[in-house]
Amino acid sequence: MTATTQRALLGCIADDFTGATDLANMLVRGGMRTVQTIGVPEKGETIEADALVVALKSRTIPEADAVAQSLAALDWLRAQGCRQFVFKYCSTFDSTDAGNIGPVTDALLNALSAQGSASAFTIACPAFPENGRTIFRGHLFVGDTLLNESGMENHPLTPMRDANLVRVLQRQTQSKVGLVRYDAVAQGVSAVRESFDALRNQGVRMAIADAVSDADLYVLGEACADLTLITGGSGIALGLPGNFRRAGLLDSQADAAQLPHVEGMSAVLAGSASKATNAQVAAWRETRPAFRIDPLAAARGEAVVEQALAFAQTYLDKAEPMLIYATATPDEVKAVQRELGVDRAGHLVESTLAAIARGLHERGVRKFVVAGGETSGAVVQALNVRTLRIGAQIDPGVPATATVGTQPLALALKSGNFGTTDFFEKALRHLNGAAQ
Repeated sequence: MTATTQRALLGCIADDFTGATDLANMLVRGGMRTVQTIGVPEKGETIEADALVVALKSRTIPEADAVAQSLAALDWLRAQGCRQFVFKYCSTFDSTDAGNIGPVTDALLNALSAQGSASAFTIACPAFPENGRTIFRGHLFVGDTLLNESGMENHPLTPMRDANLVRVLQRQTQSKVGLVRYDAVAQGVSAVRESFDALRNQGVRMAIADAVSDADLYVLGEACADLTLITGGSGIALGLPGNFRRAGLLDSQADAAQLPHVEGMSAVLAGSASKATNAQVAAWRETRPAFRIDPLAAARGEAVVEQALAFAQTYLDKAEPMLIYATATPDEVKAVQRELGVDRAGHLVESTLAAIARGLHERGVRKFVVAGGETSGAVVQALNVRTLRIGAQIDPGVPATATVGTQPLALALKSGNFGTTDFFEKALRHLNGAAQ
């Protein structure tokens, strides 16, 4: 294979939509032309790119469904010719004691192991130092705070109450979980590979890998050159393009982030209840129009979608972007969940914002900024988005994207915890001008 061959080199499976764009953003920064699919494409469908990212919505679904979807994605990526695979999850390791990180990793290892599952090995490294996620002695920090004290302990679907990722992952799998300690990472690639060998000899199949800087992620990425499967957050992708380049399989792509210019109006939709998104909503509301969705009103059958679209039309007539949001404080979220139940409350917010997205598109909106992984998944499905070309970074972990086709949409899909306080304004400026 030469660097001009069009078959994909790297195949990635992400457990949510914003996580997929986050990973794709890293690969584009590394010079890989990257395309993200929404769900698993049809058998026989071929996409030209250096890296392919299949975005699933598998983080909180039943384990068997998450495994089945991930294996289907793997089958399609293998058919594309991919040489190496990444299973991507959140940099805060969002999961429960039941999974789905451990079960999906086990299934992928088993499917990819040519010599049987007993010989399979991979790392788990959600570190993303650029966004304050670091791992030391197996413990995940968010900034200077342990994961279980960061606010993630209040997550409505995946409350993270243990910062020791070795323990967290071990509860999700019968495979032996180990640790690639920072001592080895600090010594470089050879020491990390020696650590891999030692862990394999101890029967370890999955190892949490320490990383406190981007330099550590580059070391880990190079050390993983011969691993068929790598798992982690988007940061682990930093060192992967260099492996293909050193092998003569990848040329530098000056146009890797190029996107088409998109005409049309703009809107912001927010469903995340994270601290970051709450701050972003508050900042927008100080100077910009906003409409809040009330899940309890929607549950009572009130015409919430129609009310939101009537509000939006006032500003669309003036070509002025607006925010429509269901973002709330943790206490407000808990109150709604007590009345409706966790699953129904989440589904109600997602389906309401998805219906509003369809209505906005019918009214001429072609540029969407969306906050929240679950919300982004619902919105792209509602807009029938199947494939995204990944563009330049807006904020760490959040790139601009554009749909593939004759009438493209411009999208910025943001994980709830990502982005600066002024992210919404920044993203709209980027979608309106950076791709021209």
